[in-house]
Amino acid sequence: MFTKSKSYDSGSNGLGIPPAPEPTKPTPTAASTPSLPATTPAPRAPEPARPAARSSNLSTLSAGVKYEGNISGAGELQVDGSLKGDVRVSRVVIGEGGSVEGTVHADVLDVRGRVSGAIVAKQVKLHATARVEGDITQEQLAIDQGAWFQGRCNQAKRDTPGAAMLEAPAPKADKADKTAA
Repeated sequence: MFTKSKSYDSGSNGLGIPPAPEPTKPTPTAASTPSLPATTPAPRAPEPARPAARSSNLSTLSAGVKYEGNISGAGELQVDGSLKGDVRVSRVVIGEGGSVEGTVHADVLDVRGRVSGAIVAKQVKLHATARVEGDITQEQLAIDQGAWFQGRCNQAKRDTPGAAMLEAPAPKADKADKTAA
């Protein structure tokens, strides 16, 4: 069924495997190497894209650290320790071992630990390990099974064009429509 076409006994491996061919160097052609004027510097390779600036403004309260006082800023806050005071930043993540006792204002709040106090945020996510005692005012709220929440939940109004259309008064009927009825 199979026939042996060549014999490769000349190789030193003795397995009948042909030796690897010698690599060849590519020859440049006129089309592949453009000529640049002597005054033009060589083009630089593009710099790799920087990672998202999400972590550039991240402040962390590490596990085992206790802080008393208010925190405010435009960045993000990761709380893995204990914080007594009000928080006002754009994004807050409270880790499983983290706790906040005070009011939390944020655009996005992600809770895996404890919060004792009022929460005001656009988006609130309570994970299964979360324990929240206080009122929540939010536009969007997600509560995982297993999370504990004691307090009131208030839906904040969204500033969307669809909401404005719902609140607009209905158009008045024409007199012609009234006489036809």
